[in-house]
Amino acid sequence: MIRRVFTGLVAGLLFGGLAVSAAGPAAAHSIVVSTDPADGAQLDTGPAQVSLTFNENLQTGFPALTVVGPDGNLWSKGQPAISGPVISVPVGELGPPGKYTVAYRVTSADGHPVSGTRSFTLTRAGTGTPGPKAADADGNPVAGHDSGGVPLWVFIVAAVVLFGGGLLFALFGGPRGRGKGTAA
Repeated sequence: MIRRVFTGLVAGLLFGGLAVSAAGPAAAHSIVVSTDPADGAQLDTGPAQVSLTFNENLQTGFPALTVVGPDGNLWSKGQPAISGPVISVPVGELGPPGKYTVAYRVTSADGHPVSGTRSFTLTRAGTGTPGPKAADADGNPVAGHDSGGVPLWVFIVAAVVLFGGGLLFALFGGPRGRGKGTAA
């Protein structure tokens, strides 16, 4: 009888842990719901700023939002700002016509880092001055900083393991014979 209960508990904990860990990360990420300018837009003049709106509020630590022109230079000016679900960065006057890539890296409310790119095309040359080439010392594109956040699924798995271990200890690991009225 006890063996059946034990087997059932272990199987339930394993299947429950797998279900929670598989479903948790998929539902936890922030997603971009709109961009300004719109992704793929054709513009005659550059925008004063670029912004992305997400489906939930963002953490304010270590955001990155850059605008890189067809010349490989940074065209975003200054640091990105977060206000609730919106991240934005000033751009200023743009330069050569062509595709401008907007790269972002933010931390969602639950600690997941989210990154990606959007783009727009400038159809007429501007008179702006570019920033530095958009690459770090290793030649990698500038994409931001690591948030250091721990994904939610780690905490869920830890809770399942701790609960299961505590339950097993309570059922099978406690001292035998204590409190049964035996005198020494």
